Amino acid sequence: MAEFVLDPAFAATSAALGDLPLCEARLQLDARYPWIVLIPRQAGLREIEDLSAADRVALMDEIVLAGAATRAIGAALGLPVDKLNVGALGNVTPQLHVHVVGRRSGDPAWPGPVWGHSPAEAFTAEALEAAVAAARRSLGL
Repeated sequence: MAEFVLDPAFAATSAALGDLPLCEARLQLDARYPWIVLIPRQAGLREIEDLSAADRVALMDEIVLAGAATRAIGAALGLPVDKLNVGALGNVTPQLHVHVVGRRSGDPAWPGPVWGHSPAEAFTAEALEAAVAAARRSLGL
C-alpha cells in the first residue's frame, strides 16, 4: 500500500500545526485571513468520495474543530470571524484537502472568494507565533 506524502505545494504555502486523527492540520500563510487547511493522511486521495464512510464522518468532525480553531486564530490576530467558508477545491493541488477560512465583512476579498483574489501577505514573526499557538490550543495539539 502506498504511503501518505504531503504535496510540496502545501509545505510552500502553509505551516504545520499538527496531526488530528485523520488529517494533517496546517495554517495557510496569508496573514489577512484566519485559515486552516486539512489534508487527510491517506495516500492517493483526490475527492471526498475516496474516503470511507467512517472517514467522511471523521473529516466533518475535524472541519468543525478547525472552524473553532479558525475563530481562535481570528481572535488572536484581531481579525474576528463573521463567517466560515469551507471548500475542497483541488483545481491547483489535486491531493484531497479542505480549506476552512475565516471571513469577515470588509476583508480584502469580501464578499467574493479568497482563491485567486490577490497574492498572500506574509505574517510577521509575532503574528505567526500567535496564530499557530491559538490554533494548536483550540485543536488540542
